[in-house]
Amino acid sequence: MPKSLPLVDMSAPVCCPPVAAGPIDDASALEVALRLKAIADPARVKLMSLLLTAAAGERTTGDLATAIALTESTVSHHLGQLRTAGLIESERRGMSVYHRARRDALSALCFVLDPNCCA
Repeated sequence: MPKSLPLVDMSAPVCCPPVAAGPIDDASALEVALRLKAIADPARVKLMSLLLTAAAGERTTGDLATAIALTESTVSHHLGQLRTAGLIESERRGMSVYHRARRDALSALCFVLDPNCCA
């Protein structure tokens, strides 16, 4: 039976010193690893790309499913993983769910990995 990872509240952007600043503690390492794990899938990378480049800043589940040629249920699963990691936010409007990237969370993750990335 695979070992399950502990639950971590990832609703807020990752907040810890950059990994290059010195040895990172276990809790901070887990926070970073869980977020990286959430995006470490080709479909999720494509979804993030579509959300980050969306003209209106957001797209529906159906829109995204069509764009990456997957079923809506599969896309919903991937979006759920990204949402749990705090990398996207979603809002139901009528029968559709609209998704948008959380740029603050992505910027924070980039900064934790390399404090000079956004300079």
